[in-house]
Parts: sequence; structure tokens; C-alpha cells
Amino acid sequence: MNWYLAKIVYQIVVGEGNHTPQFDEQLRLISGNDENEAFDKAIVIGRTDEDSFFNQDHQMVKWTFIDVAELYKLSGLLDGAEMYSRIQETDDPNGYIELTHRKAENIRRSNTHQLLQLL
Repeated sequence: MNWYLAKIVYQIVVGEGNHTPQFDEQLRLISGNDENEAFDKAIVIGRTDEDSFFNQDHQMVKWTFIDVAELYKLSGLLDGAEMYSRIQETDDPNGYIELTHRKAENIRRSNTHQLLQLL
């Protein structure tokens, strides 16, 4: 079993979305026999952790899974542990989403993408 660090990206929309677009980038530990299994598990985690709730101003807040943008090979740790999270604000949400999808597609198609040996 191998360990991987996956960057899972969510879009955050509050109410009607009349705010600066926000994205949350989370680094998660994923175990898998190979990079394809780890990538698939990261997608399942991303979809499972989508959420919606009302904030203190009674506005609906939605966290929508976008894709897995990065995948790095590690030595071992805890399966599914969040390692990092960052809220990304951008004036071009469609461009950000497209970039995230392109990164995920590169992982899906490439057997030669670079895996970093961390730890």
C-alpha cells in the first residue's frame, strides 16, 4: 500500500453568489495500491464531503466538489486526513474551474506525471 497527497478543490457559494468567487483547496492523505486507485478515492472523498448549510445570516452556503487537481506520492500516514486547506478568491471562477479540470485530466491520462516523494 502506498500513500498519496491529493489536492481536492471545492467551490464555495454563499446565497446567490454575489461575492468574490471562493475556492477551497484541501490536501488530503489517500492510501492506494497505485496512483489510479488513490486518484479514484480522492474523487469519492471530494464528492462525499460536499456540503450545504445556512450561515449566521440565514444564507445558504454550498461547498461543491470541483475535482482533484494534484496527486503526490508519500511515505505513510493517516488515510483521508486533511493536511492543508486554503480558500482561493478569484475574479475568473470559470477559468479557475477549467484549470482544476485540466489538472485532474492530466492525472487521469498520464502514467508519467511527476510524483513527489515527500517525507
